[in-house]
Amino acid sequence: MNQPLSKDSWQYRGLNAITPGLNYLSDGLIDLVEAGAPVLAGSADLQYSNGLIRFAQRHPDRYIQFGISEQNMVTAAAGMATAGYTPFVATFASFLALLCCEQIRMDVAYCGLPVRLIGHHAGISLGFYGTSHHATEDLAIMRSIADLTVVAPADGPQLRAAIIASKDHAQPIYFRIGRGREPAVYEEHTPFVFGKAIEHLQGEELTLIATGSTVHPALEAAKRLNATGRSVGMIDMATVKPLDREAVLRAAAHSKVIMTVEEHNVLGGLGGAVAEVLADAGTGTRLVRHGILDEYSLIAPPTHLYAHYKLDAAGIGELAQQVMAA
Repeated sequence: MNQPLSKDSWQYRGLNAITPGLNYLSDGLIDLVEAGAPVLAGSADLQYSNGLIRFAQRHPDRYIQFGISEQNMVTAAAGMATAGYTPFVATFASFLALLCCEQIRMDVAYCGLPVRLIGHHAGISLGFYGTSHHATEDLAIMRSIADLTVVAPADGPQLRAAIIASKDHAQPIYFRIGRGREPAVYEEHTPFVFGKAIEHLQGEELTLIATGSTVHPALEAAKRLNATGRSVGMIDMATVKPLDREAVLRAAAHSKVIMTVEEHNVLGGLGGAVAEVLADAGTGTRLVRHGILDEYSLIAPPTHLYAHYKLDAAGIGELAQQVMAA
């Protein structure tokens, strides 16, 4: 068992070495523990996939390995919360939001317990694992559950900041995160405020509103377009619920068009949330929802899928140009 791993084999555990964004999950939890918070962490046999092995090695007495038992993990987390702990439990977003929906709704949210649900490898980031592992419905499901906060950090530093900010957050939270390879958008220790969007750029022709993994490519697309003389704004809607209505309405007031960008079905996710705000306010601002077009996503490496669905900077920029020209 102590023999070195073969350099010629596909070593799953070694993948975390090239997914540095996942380290921020454990680092944020370690910060909370060392600040005296009653944090526990658990995973459904995916501690190497989500980076929680880092936390388990640092605080083995605070880590629970549930095995492939996701629904039991969520219910157990609810029980831990009733005993005064703040449990963070993690598994693939497809399993957490879909398989465990009933447990999240009844055991966690209905009871108002401060459970932190970490849905990692969200969207199409598991690529070649296919439809069973893709999570393109989770935002729609989670934001429809009452009293559940939904957050999609753009990168590792923002994830860590959101975890630390959750210390005094009374409601349960669903954290939607990627695969740990997202380029950095924010500096280390940038403060995070639940329910507040981050307005990076203002634009008169178009405002891009992105969340999670699409923040970096949307920001890059906006910068490239602005460099050509266009006027494109960009907002990071890190908290999908409660949505920052004021940020949406400000964008609607000074932009001709709003375009939402998400690694999710265009139905029920960020685009649906923004549409609700615009409709409720009675604005006449045009809205374009960009994401997965109500279909089961294809099977391919994530980079190929992002290009195919135009969720990379080039694709977002191309679609933005078409929207502004329409």
